[in-house]
Amino acid sequence: MILAAGRGERMRPLTDNLPKPLLKVGGKMLIEYHLEKLKAANITDVIINHAWLGEKIEQALGDGSRYGLNIQYSVEAEALETAGGILNALPLLTDADNKSEAFIVINGDIFCDYDISKLPSSLSGLAHLVLVENPEHNPDGDFELTDAAMVEQVGDNKKTFSGIGVYHPDLFKDYPKGKLALAPVLRKAMDQKQVTGEFYSGSWHDIGTPERLSELDLYLNE
Repeated sequence: MILAAGRGERMRPLTDNLPKPLLKVGGKMLIEYHLEKLKAANITDVIINHAWLGEKIEQALGDGSRYGLNIQYSVEAEALETAGGILNALPLLTDADNKSEAFIVINGDIFCDYDISKLPSSLSGLAHLVLVENPEHNPDGDFELTDAAMVEQVGDNKKTFSGIGVYHPDLFKDYPKGKLALAPVLRKAMDQKQVTGEFYSGSWHDIGTPERLSELDLYLNE
């Protein structure tokens, strides 16, 4: 699943008439980098949620066939935040054949050269997170990664959550549909020792402002 429902307030005015995942960087739409990496990892069934100007996402990407993918859309009348968006899309993510299978979720507003095929296909707990070095805008990090590859809330060497994760459907089973942030859901699972993780030292960009979009464009055009 690619998360693409946010309004992109900090990206205005760029996002006044275009959803953030469709902004171009390095000569292609930001979301296209994700689609190409999923295809390269032999993942062909993709769910994209949308709210703000979502019809433009559907017009731009269609059914995904030109990328070698099968894209379905999870429509939100208003953005439901990360966990809320996943909950809303669960019927598409967990059909009759994969009720208990984990699925990948990627934030639509990041760029990362992480190899998606390296993600675990099954989980020992409820979630697996990819963590990265702390950027300037998040110097204190988000979560601690232990030597045993467990992700915890507290620690002296916190890293930043990349926006790339693998989740078991049961991670969301106790929550009602509606607006819901992902961090509290993950923290509860961390308290139960149900979240594993890994550290990735490669290229990662959080496209939260026009300045960061320009920085990524320069990086991709070097």
